[in-house]
Amino acid sequence: MTTYRSLLTAAFVAVFGTVAVPQAAMAATAEALLPHNLLPHNLSPWGMFMNADIVVKAVMIGLAIASLVTWTVWLAKTIELGRETRFAKRRLEILESDTTLAQVERDSADARDPVAQLIHSAVRETALSHGLFDDGFKERIALRLERVEQAMSRRIARGIGVVATIGATAPFVGLFGTVWGIMNAFIGISETKTTNLAVVAPGIAEALLATALGLVAAIPAVIIYNQLVRNITTYRALLGDASAQVMLLISRDHGRRGLPISRAAE
Repeated sequence: MTTYRSLLTAAFVAVFGTVAVPQAAMAATAEALLPHNLLPHNLSPWGMFMNADIVVKAVMIGLAIASLVTWTVWLAKTIELGRETRFAKRRLEILESDTTLAQVERDSADARDPVAQLIHSAVRETALSHGLFDDGFKERIALRLERVEQAMSRRIARGIGVVATIGATAPFVGLFGTVWGIMNAFIGISETKTTNLAVVAPGIAEALLATALGLVAAIPAVIIYNQLVRNITTYRALLGDASAQVMLLISRDHGRRGLPISRAAE
Protein backbone atom coordinates (compact mmCIF):
# COMPACT_ATOMS: atom_id res chain seq x y z
CA MET A 1 0.00 0.00 0.00
CA THR A 2 2.81 2.41 0.87
CA THR A 3 4.49 1.72 -2.46
CA TYR A 4 1.23 2.42 -4.32
CA ARG A 5 0.81 5.82 -2.55
CA SER A 6 4.41 6.73 -3.33
CA LEU A 7 3.86 6.00 -7.00
CA LEU A 8 0.72 8.19 -7.04
CA THR A 9 2.56 11.03 -5.34
CA ALA A 10 5.45 10.83 -7.80
CA ALA A 11 3.04 10.84 -10.72
CA PHE A 12 1.19 13.91 -9.35
CA VAL A 13 4.42 15.87 -8.91
CA ALA A 14 5.62 14.84 -12.36
CA VAL A 15 2.41 16.04 -14.06
CA PHE A 16 1.30 19.11 -12.10
CA GLY A 17 4.67 20.28 -10.90
CA THR A 18 5.97 20.65 -14.42
CA VAL A 19 2.90 22.75 -15.26
CA ALA A 20 2.89 24.93 -12.14
CA VAL A 21 6.56 25.90 -12.30
CA PRO A 22 6.40 27.43 -15.78
CA GLN A 23 3.18 29.33 -14.87
CA ALA A 24 4.77 30.78 -11.74
CA ALA A 25 7.83 31.73 -13.72
CA MET A 26 5.71 33.38 -16.40
CA ALA A 27 3.77 35.37 -13.78
CA ALA A 28 6.98 36.56 -12.15
CA THR A 29 8.38 37.56 -15.54
CA ALA A 30 5.18 39.47 -16.41
CA GLU A 31 5.24 41.37 -13.13
CA ALA A 32 8.90 42.20 -13.65
CA LEU A 33 8.00 43.78 -17.00
CA LEU A 34 5.11 45.88 -15.58
CA PRO A 35 5.44 49.68 -15.54
CA HIS A 36 6.56 51.06 -12.23
CA ASN A 37 3.26 52.89 -11.58
CA LEU A 38 1.33 49.60 -11.78
CA LEU A 39 3.44 47.75 -9.26
CA PRO A 40 2.08 47.26 -5.75
CA HIS A 41 2.58 50.44 -3.72
CA ASN A 42 1.48 52.24 -0.56
CA LEU A 43 -2.28 51.82 -0.10
CA SER A 44 -2.67 54.38 2.68
CA PRO A 45 -5.02 57.28 1.84
CA TRP A 46 -2.09 59.65 1.26
CA GLY A 47 -0.21 57.06 -0.77
CA MET A 48 -3.26 56.38 -2.93
CA PHE A 49 -3.71 60.12 -3.50
CA MET A 50 -0.10 60.62 -4.51
CA ASN A 51 -0.21 57.70 -6.97
CA ALA A 52 -3.63 58.55 -8.42
CA ASP A 53 -4.27 59.78 -11.94
CA ILE A 54 -4.20 63.56 -12.42
CA VAL A 55 -7.97 63.67 -13.03
CA VAL A 56 -8.68 61.66 -9.88
CA LYS A 57 -6.30 63.93 -7.96
CA ALA A 58 -8.16 66.99 -9.20
CA VAL A 59 -11.47 65.46 -8.07
CA MET A 60 -10.08 64.68 -4.62
CA ILE A 61 -8.64 68.18 -4.21
CA GLY A 62 -11.93 69.73 -5.31
CA LEU A 63 -13.88 67.63 -2.83
CA ALA A 64 -11.48 68.55 -0.03
CA ILE A 65 -11.92 72.25 -0.84
CA ALA A 66 -15.70 71.80 -0.94
CA SER A 67 -15.65 70.18 2.49
CA LEU A 68 -13.54 73.05 3.84
CA VAL A 69 -16.01 75.58 2.41
CA THR A 70 -18.92 73.72 4.04
CA TRP A 71 -17.38 73.83 7.50
CA THR A 72 -16.32 77.47 7.04
CA VAL A 73 -19.87 78.49 6.13
CA TRP A 74 -21.23 76.48 9.08
CA LEU A 75 -18.91 78.22 11.53
CA ALA A 76 -19.52 81.72 10.12
CA LYS A 77 -23.30 81.31 9.92
CA THR A 78 -23.56 79.73 13.36
CA ILE A 79 -21.76 82.69 14.90
CA GLU A 80 -23.79 85.22 12.88
CA LEU A 81 -27.15 83.58 13.61
CA GLY A 82 -26.35 83.28 17.31
CA ARG A 83 -25.45 86.97 17.53
CA GLU A 84 -28.44 88.20 15.50
CA THR A 85 -30.86 85.96 17.40
CA ARG A 86 -29.66 87.34 20.75
CA PHE A 87 -30.09 90.91 19.49
CA ALA A 88 -33.57 90.13 18.13
CA LYS A 89 -34.72 88.52 21.39
CA ARG A 90 -33.40 91.47 23.40
CA ARG A 91 -35.19 93.99 21.19
CA LEU A 92 -38.36 91.89 21.23
CA GLU A 93 -38.42 91.95 25.02
CA ILE A 94 -38.23 95.75 24.92
CA LEU A 95 -41.01 95.96 22.33
CA GLU A 96 -43.24 93.74 24.45
CA SER A 97 -42.79 95.97 27.52
CA ASP A 98 -44.86 99.05 28.37
CA THR A 99 -43.13 101.49 26.05
CA THR A 100 -43.78 103.71 23.03
CA LEU A 101 -42.49 103.78 19.48
CA ALA A 102 -40.67 107.04 20.15
CA GLN A 103 -38.92 105.57 23.19
CA VAL A 104 -37.71 102.42 21.44
CA GLU A 105 -36.62 104.56 18.49
CA ARG A 106 -34.43 106.68 20.78
CA ASP A 107 -33.01 103.57 22.45
CA SER A 108 -32.02 102.10 19.08
CA ALA A 109 -30.95 105.32 17.38
CA ASP A 110 -27.39 104.11 16.70
CA ALA A 111 -28.20 100.42 16.28
CA ARG A 112 -28.15 98.65 12.91
CA ASP A 113 -29.52 95.22 13.83
CA PRO A 114 -32.61 93.96 11.92
CA VAL A 115 -35.15 94.78 14.64
CA ALA A 116 -33.72 98.28 14.95
CA GLN A 117 -34.09 98.60 11.17
CA LEU A 118 -37.76 97.68 11.54
CA ILE A 119 -38.21 100.39 14.16
CA HIS A 120 -36.40 103.02 12.07
CA SER A 121 -38.48 102.14 9.02
CA ALA A 122 -41.75 102.45 10.95
CA VAL A 123 -40.74 105.80 12.43
CA ARG A 124 -39.70 107.06 9.00
CA GLU A 125 -43.06 106.17 7.49
CA THR A 126 -44.81 107.79 10.45
CA ALA A 127 -42.90 110.99 9.81
CA LEU A 128 -43.73 110.93 6.09
CA SER A 129 -47.42 110.31 6.89
CA HIS A 130 -47.49 113.27 9.32
CA GLY A 131 -49.02 111.11 12.04
CA LEU A 132 -52.17 110.31 10.12
CA PHE A 133 -53.43 106.91 11.24
CA ASP A 134 -55.72 105.46 8.60
CA ASP A 135 -56.01 102.28 6.52
CA GLY A 136 -53.52 103.58 3.98
CA PHE A 137 -51.01 104.28 6.77
CA LYS A 138 -51.38 100.73 8.09
CA GLU A 139 -50.72 99.31 4.62
CA ARG A 140 -47.65 101.48 4.12
CA ILE A 141 -46.24 100.50 7.49
CA ALA A 142 -46.91 96.80 6.81
CA LEU A 143 -45.24 97.08 3.38
CA ARG A 144 -42.16 98.76 4.82
CA LEU A 145 -41.83 96.20 7.59
CA GLU A 146 -42.26 93.35 5.11
CA ARG A 147 -39.52 94.72 2.86
CA VAL A 148 -37.15 95.08 5.80
CA GLU A 149 -37.91 91.51 6.92
CA GLN A 150 -37.20 90.16 3.45
CA ALA A 151 -33.96 92.11 3.15
CA MET A 152 -32.74 90.91 6.54
CA SER A 153 -33.75 87.32 5.71
CA ARG A 154 -31.82 87.41 2.43
CA ARG A 155 -28.78 88.79 4.21
CA ILE A 156 -28.79 86.13 6.91
CA ALA A 157 -29.28 83.35 4.33
CA ARG A 158 -26.31 84.31 2.18
CA GLY A 159 -23.86 81.47 1.74
CA ILE A 160 -26.08 78.51 2.55
CA GLY A 161 -26.84 77.99 -1.14
CA VAL A 162 -23.22 76.93 -1.60
CA VAL A 163 -23.66 74.30 1.11
CA ALA A 164 -26.80 72.99 -0.60
CA THR A 165 -24.94 72.75 -3.93
CA ILE A 166 -22.07 70.84 -2.33
CA GLY A 167 -24.43 68.42 -0.65
CA ALA A 168 -26.23 67.73 -3.92
CA THR A 169 -23.24 67.45 -6.28
CA ALA A 170 -20.35 66.06 -4.18
CA PRO A 171 -21.44 62.39 -4.48
CA PHE A 172 -21.62 62.68 -8.26
CA VAL A 173 -18.24 64.39 -8.46
CA GLY A 174 -16.76 61.58 -6.37
CA LEU A 175 -18.48 59.04 -8.60
CA PHE A 176 -16.91 60.67 -11.65
CA GLY A 177 -13.48 60.26 -10.06
CA THR A 178 -14.28 56.62 -9.31
CA VAL A 179 -15.40 55.88 -12.88
CA TRP A 180 -12.29 57.54 -14.26
CA GLY A 181 -10.00 55.64 -11.91
CA ILE A 182 -11.62 52.26 -12.63
CA MET A 183 -11.43 52.96 -16.35
CA ASN A 184 -7.68 53.56 -16.00
CA ALA A 185 -7.37 50.37 -13.96
CA PHE A 186 -9.02 48.33 -16.72
CA ILE A 187 -6.80 49.98 -19.31
CA GLY A 188 -3.80 48.92 -17.23
CA ILE A 189 -5.12 45.37 -17.09
CA SER A 190 -5.49 45.24 -20.87
CA GLU A 191 -2.00 46.63 -21.43
CA THR A 192 -0.23 44.30 -18.99
CA LYS A 193 -2.43 41.28 -19.82
CA THR A 194 -2.56 40.22 -16.18
CA THR A 195 -5.31 40.13 -13.58
CA ASN A 196 -2.97 39.82 -10.62
CA LEU A 197 -4.73 41.39 -7.62
CA ALA A 198 -1.54 43.19 -6.59
CA VAL A 199 -1.63 45.01 -9.92
CA VAL A 200 -5.37 45.72 -10.11
CA ALA A 201 -6.03 46.65 -6.45
CA PRO A 202 -4.14 49.99 -6.27
CA GLY A 203 -6.01 51.56 -9.19
CA ILE A 204 -9.41 50.40 -7.92
CA ALA A 205 -8.60 51.54 -4.37
CA GLU A 206 -7.62 54.99 -5.64
CA ALA A 207 -10.87 55.19 -7.59
CA LEU A 208 -12.98 54.20 -4.58
CA LEU A 209 -11.18 56.78 -2.46
CA ALA A 210 -12.74 59.48 -4.68
CA THR A 211 -16.23 58.17 -3.87
CA ALA A 212 -15.39 58.10 -0.17
CA LEU A 213 -14.25 61.73 -0.29
CA GLY A 214 -17.44 62.64 -2.13
CA LEU A 215 -19.53 61.17 0.67
CA VAL A 216 -17.33 62.84 3.30
CA ALA A 217 -18.05 66.18 1.63
CA ALA A 218 -21.74 65.58 0.91
CA ILE A 219 -23.09 64.08 4.15
CA PRO A 220 -21.97 66.92 6.47
CA ALA A 221 -23.11 69.47 3.87
CA VAL A 222 -26.66 68.08 3.84
CA ILE A 223 -26.81 67.97 7.64
CA ILE A 224 -25.37 71.48 8.01
CA TYR A 225 -27.73 72.89 5.38
CA ASN A 226 -30.79 71.47 7.15
CA GLN A 227 -29.58 72.81 10.49
CA LEU A 228 -28.95 76.29 9.07
CA VAL A 229 -32.36 76.34 7.37
CA ARG A 230 -34.05 75.50 10.69
CA ASN A 231 -32.12 78.23 12.51
CA ILE A 232 -32.90 80.79 9.80
CA THR A 233 -36.58 79.87 9.96
CA THR A 234 -36.53 80.49 13.71
CA TYR A 235 -34.79 83.81 13.14
CA ARG A 236 -37.37 84.87 10.54
CA ALA A 237 -40.12 84.04 13.03
CA LEU A 238 -38.47 86.42 15.52
CA LEU A 239 -38.44 89.16 12.89
CA GLY A 240 -42.13 88.51 12.23
CA ASP A 241 -42.87 88.82 15.93
CA ALA A 242 -40.90 92.06 16.06
CA SER A 243 -42.88 93.47 13.11
CA ALA A 244 -46.13 92.59 14.86
CA GLN A 245 -44.95 94.30 18.06
CA VAL A 246 -44.03 97.45 16.10
CA MET A 247 -47.52 97.51 14.61
CA LEU A 248 -48.99 97.10 18.10
CA LEU A 249 -46.89 100.01 19.40
CA ILE A 250 -48.14 102.20 16.58
CA SER A 251 -51.72 101.21 17.37
CA ARG A 252 -51.22 102.00 21.06
CA ASP A 253 -49.67 105.34 20.20
CA HIS A 254 -52.69 106.14 18.08
CA GLY A 255 -54.86 105.27 21.06
CA ARG A 256 -52.89 107.82 23.03
CA ARG A 257 -53.89 110.46 20.43
CA GLY A 258 -50.63 110.01 18.49
CA LEU A 259 -48.50 112.21 20.77
CA PRO A 260 -45.43 109.94 20.93
CA ILE A 261 -45.57 109.43 17.17
CA SER A 262 -45.75 113.16 16.57
CA ARG A 263 -42.69 113.74 18.76
CA ALA A 264 -40.81 110.96 16.94
CA ALA A 265 -41.78 112.48 13.60
CA GLU A 266 -40.46 115.87 14.65
